[in-house]
Amino acid sequence: MPSRILFVEDEPSISDPFSKALQREGFEPVVARTGREALALAERIDPDLVLLDLNLPDGDGRDVARELRRRGDTPIVMLTARGTEMDKIVGLEIGADDYVVKPFSGAEVIARIRAVLRRTRGTGDTTPAGPVAIGALVVDLAGRRATMHGQSLELSRKEFDLLAELVRNAGRVVSREDLMDRVWDENWFGSTKTLDTHIGWLRRKLGDESAAPRYLHTVRGVGFRFTAPEEIAP
Repeated sequence: MPSRILFVEDEPSISDPFSKALQREGFEPVVARTGREALALAERIDPDLVLLDLNLPDGDGRDVARELRRRGDTPIVMLTARGTEMDKIVGLEIGADDYVVKPFSGAEVIARIRAVLRRTRGTGDTTPAGPVAIGALVVDLAGRRATMHGQSLELSRKEFDLLAELVRNAGRVVSREDLMDRVWDENWFGSTKTLDTHIGWLRRKLGDESAAPRYLHTVRGVGFRFTAPEEIAP
């Protein structure tokens, strides 16, 4: 079954030819012209990915991204004419999975869509069969759920992806570069400030303190290490 792409773009000169390109590549594109229409369609068709222009006639596409992220974990690739590094950081921190600046190459965007879908769907070959218990923290990698002392943790998709990557490598140092490659995009060459921001959010939700962490340790100049179960003091 082809992946359904919700393409949010108000300019027919862009949406029409690119929708045809998506069809040729085996996708099923559905076009929305406004943010309001995009949110209604997302509710109705449950797309596999949202390709979202930020300059919409009825508002800022970043508000649409925030609402989509509030509703669930549908992957989002942002399209925009705003190309500064800070714009990219803001877009990624909202919860976007990738960020493409106009004018763009259709082949590049399609490659990025495929990469995001591969990352978000996962291959399944490194996912344990059951939940992983690390002290009071229990992480269900397959079900994408985490609890602390039996209470559900409300994690964004990026926060969970970070947690999952660190848990898979519990007890080992994971470099900043590897985390950016695996959780964001192997083609991301901007600032790693967004990684630090998400690490900070994840720490707060785990009840950790950077000065005296129980779970998430910073290895200065290298990356981060998640404490293995046997290393946690009772």
